Amino acid sequence: MAIAYIFPGQGSQHSGMGKNLMDNFPAAQRVFEEVDEALSFPLSRLCFEGLPETLQLTENTQPAILSVSVAALRAMEAEGFSRPDYVAGHSLGEYSALVAAGSLSLADAARTVRARGRYMQEAVPPGQGAMAAVIGAELAEIEKVCKEASRGQICTPANINSSNQVVIAGNTEAIDRAIELLKNMREKGAQRVVKLNVSAPFHCALMMPAQERLAADLEALSLDDLLTPLISNADAAEVRKAADARASLVRQVTSPVRWLESVELLIRKGIDTFVEVGPGKILSGLMRHINREVKSLNVEHTASLKSTSAILGISQG
Repeated sequence: MAIAYIFPGQGSQHSGMGKNLMDNFPAAQRVFEEVDEALSFPLSRLCFEGLPETLQLTENTQPAILSVSVAALRAMEAEGFSRPDYVAGHSLGEYSALVAAGSLSLADAARTVRARGRYMQEAVPPGQGAMAAVIGAELAEIEKVCKEASRGQICTPANINSSNQVVIAGNTEAIDRAIELLKNMREKGAQRVVKLNVSAPFHCALMMPAQERLAADLEALSLDDLLTPLISNADAAEVRKAADARASLVRQVTSPVRWLESVELLIRKGIDTFVEVGPGKILSGLMRHINREVKSLNVEHTASLKSTSAILGISQG
């Protein structure tokens, strides 16, 4: 059995996440305490009892999901889970993956993703950017539509999540034009197009101001070479060196998330079991559309940890 741990990004958050882990695993409790101290405010309280609208603010969402993901990871380690063969993370989740790989400290990751969220939010004025999920159409057709809809503005694929789900991002007017074009191409496979309720158009050229600000932060950050190899978002390629991980984190802000290619690469490398570590099951859901032959598990609370442990044959101390 070859295992990859995969870590979720924005969209997986919900009020109450992580509370069960903190209540049942001292290792998870230490994660929340460390993040609260690093950020100088009680992020843990926001995870456990925050209002959804507060939790959805990008600068809160990013460290919150990171905290819950690492708390789940530390609980797994305390319960006898071994180091995986590979790690990967969807967008924000790449930071959780680098913590898991021993490259990035939890405190540095928490401070960096909080700033990352703020930079992304401030990069585009409210209302001027948008994202939409396209279900069913081929990537090549979506790219053609984006090019037609752009008209001098930005409109590009942002998340290539699976063979039948691509998210596009760009200027609001261009995204609206693309939505109309896509709705009229059902004969080419566009089953559904949904405009997303997001605060900024992530992973497109409009994020360049955020990328430039984040690059300065990342340059000052201490990263170590990875103990576990990572498959990066920006290139869907294996990363083992600190310098390559840093460069990938910079470029992923404006680059599309190449999740489908990343998972396919992991499978070609022999991974047959994926464990989603963190809140929700979004990545597990995508896995059903990518490859149904591999095993897809998750850990987000005590019950899922114990069921995944039993499936993997991990003996409890």
